[in-house]
Amino acid sequence: MSHFYGTLQGNRGQATRCGTKESGLIVTAAGWEGAIRVYLQYDEKADRDKYIVDLIPWQGKGEFKTLCLGEL
Repeated sequence: MSHFYGTLQGNRGQATRCGTKESGLIVTAAGWEGAIRVYLQYDEKADRDKYIVDLIPWQGKGEFKTLCLGEL
């Protein structure tokens, strides 16, 4: 059963993906100078959904930097 749900919209229309508590959900959006990655995960110890947003390199460009993290 899905615990996380993601959508994206581009020139080919909308697409969706689901993630479970075990798999989490990772979404990456990229441009010519780097990318943003959002990671949703379930923290079993805290019984909470958490997120991490990172700036990441893409195709050899950009840098890695955690932008924020927290609970949904």
